[in-house]
Amino acid sequence: MKTLRTTSENPDFQNLVKQLDSYLAMMDGEEHAFYHQYNKIDLLKNCVVIFDNDEAVACGAIKELDTKSMEVKRMFTLPEKRGKGLASAILRELETWFKELGYEKTVLETGKKQVEAVALYNKCGYKIIPNYGQYIGVDNSVCFEKILD
Repeated sequence: MKTLRTTSENPDFQNLVKQLDSYLAMMDGEEHAFYHQYNKIDLLKNCVVIFDNDEAVACGAIKELDTKSMEVKRMFTLPEKRGKGLASAILRELETWFKELGYEKTVLETGKKQVEAVALYNKCGYKIIPNYGQYIGVDNSVCFEKILD
């Protein structure tokens, strides 16, 4: 396994995000258009891709939310590669990057229907918080926070 820090201009990252968007369109149904508008990748400067034998198999990104916080975005692992700790590895790498950049906490949003994602964030020490920003009042959204030590 190889981990690469990159930007959203990376074609492997872009390909994984296309697969993520297809997966989410299926999972979110009619709500997909609402979420999709907040998931543009054209300006992401901090992306991580994991490769298995030169194949891009998992990704994630962070973007600044405010001067102390970053938001986790675009987490995805190919379905056939799930259950091998790749998503946890992506989160660990992103958290290391947050700290290097001087941020104090990270937040994220996922859908309640994304049962595996909710379990991942709980397992990795993220705590549920009230929905923030555009997710306030959105019943399908669950938001998380993790204070970095």
